Formats: sequence, C-alpha cells, structure tokens
Amino acid sequence: MTATNLTLKVPMHCGGCANAVRFVFQRTEGLIRVDADHRRNEVRLRFDPARVTEDQIRERMRAAGFEPAQGR
Repeated sequence: MTATNLTLKVPMHCGGCANAVRFVFQRTEGLIRVDADHRRNEVRLRFDPARVTEDQIRERMRAAGFEPAQGR
C-alpha cells in the first residue's frame, strides 16, 4: 500500500464543524487518518488511493454539506 496525503481548504465555522468532518470519514474504507482544524479551515487526510480516490473524498465532504476549495 502506498498512502497519499491530501490537504484541503474547507470553510468551517467552529469545532463542531471540524468534528462533523471527522465523523464523515470515520467509516470510509481506505482512509487512514483525518485531521480537521476549523481555525485554519484545513482538512488533512492520509488515504490509500487504491481503495478511495480524491474525487470520492471530495464528494463525500460535499454530501455532508462542506465545500472543499478547488486544487490542493
């Protein structure tokens, strides 16, 4: 397995938003780690690209009501 790191800018208003982002990915197959920081509006992920893609990660985030910025 080759893990990939991804950092996304995601507008979040409070610690509850950061917790919600972490919850979204709790049971995502292929996701190794997720850190969300509402003060920096940043979500850092480590994942196995053979099991989950960046597009799937972004779509899952959008489905939960969070809009990641385009690019990295």
